[in-house]
Amino acid sequence: MKYHRLHIDTDGTLETFNEITKLLDVLPVAVDPENEFGGLYSTWTYEVDIDDEEESFDFINRFLDILEPKFIELEELGVNKDNILFWLLYEYDQQCSLEFHPEEMKRLGLSGIHLNIDCWQKDNIITI
Repeated sequence: MKYHRLHIDTDGTLETFNEITKLLDVLPVAVDPENEFGGLYSTWTYEVDIDDEEESFDFINRFLDILEPKFIELEELGVNKDNILFWLLYEYDQQCSLEFHPEEMKRLGLSGIHLNIDCWQKDNIITI
């Protein structure tokens, strides 16, 4: 399973959270009322999950397509590029293998946005 996330740290207000949603025109994941990290609306997150390991999703270009036309408006909301993170979470079965195209890495680097990758192996439970 692969989880592709676009995280935006906010000022923690519902108003800013809703303005980001309206501006980017994508629905964020539901807010977790049990969130203990910085407040209920402190992180705006858009997520695309891919269940099939063979299926690919060009999340870097897709997320940049959403963000790049809106950088000025995001700054007006108090969101700088330092507040934005692309996060790939990858649950693998036998081998963790990631490949990135040089052009998307260049585009990401020029954007100034950080990329975080977390990989973990699925638990192999043996039943007797």
